[in-house]
Amino acid sequence: MTETEKREEILATLQRNPDPEHLWECIIAFQDYHFETISGLPFTYQLKRGRNGELTKELWIDRRKNSKSLAWSSILKAFEKTEGKPVVSRPKALGDIRGVSYLYGIFYKFGLIDVPDDLLKKYQK
Repeated sequence: MTETEKREEILATLQRNPDPEHLWECIIAFQDYHFETISGLPFTYQLKRGRNGELTKELWIDRRKNSKSLAWSSILKAFEKTEGKPVVSRPKALGDIRGVSYLYGIFYKFGLIDVPDDLLKKYQK
């Protein structure tokens, strides 16, 4: 099974069972995947390993020279607003969370949210 096929399988499981456990599996599977923000800025993320060798629950967004981090608690806070796959008009609608523009792109790719038609054109270029 290729990496793409594994990602698609994990993604399908998340879409059938949108819960924090399956979200975490997707987060792990999509490390180094090329996402885009709503304004078209490309980014990837990675998870670091802690002293015990386990993955930390913090996403390190690699968009510029200085990476930003997103804590799992912030991700879950935004994830709560994705129930029922709502149309989310802008990133801030997911919450006042540092780095929410990155979560918006991730959640859209994961099929957890829909975006308004005018923004859909940006994502489908």
